[in-house]
Amino acid sequence: QVQLVESGGGLVQAGGSLRLSCVASGRTFSTDAIGWFRQALGKEREFVTAIKWSAGTKYYAESVKGRLTISRDTAKKTVYLQMNRLKPEEKAVYYCAASSSPGALRYHGSYDYWGQGAQVTVSS
Repeated sequence: QVQLVESGGGLVQAGGSLRLSCVASGRTFSTDAIGWFRQALGKEREFVTAIKWSAGTKYYAESVKGRLTISRDTAKKTVYLQMNRLKPEEKAVYYCAASSSPGALRYHGSYDYWGQGAQVTVSS
């Protein structure tokens, strides 16, 4: 089992920045990748970004390239999502998730463990 805890959500004005953190615990040695997804009210869960835990390879949704950055601190077992120039339509609950085996990282079904989510609200 892997436990994930997100933090850092909140309210920000359009164009502002937030940094989310995802701390992993438990059987983290089995983690292949950590991803961030978001889900707005009434919409499906959407891939945002992912990072391979060992190699550090990063993957981004086209809509966030150049504005959102994923990073990791393996010693702290923490993954960060730096979000800059946020838009009102990016208001959502942001989830981090852990995948135990290589797979389609843009697909939520590839992930085995999920955090409780962090609310991000972007005001216009």
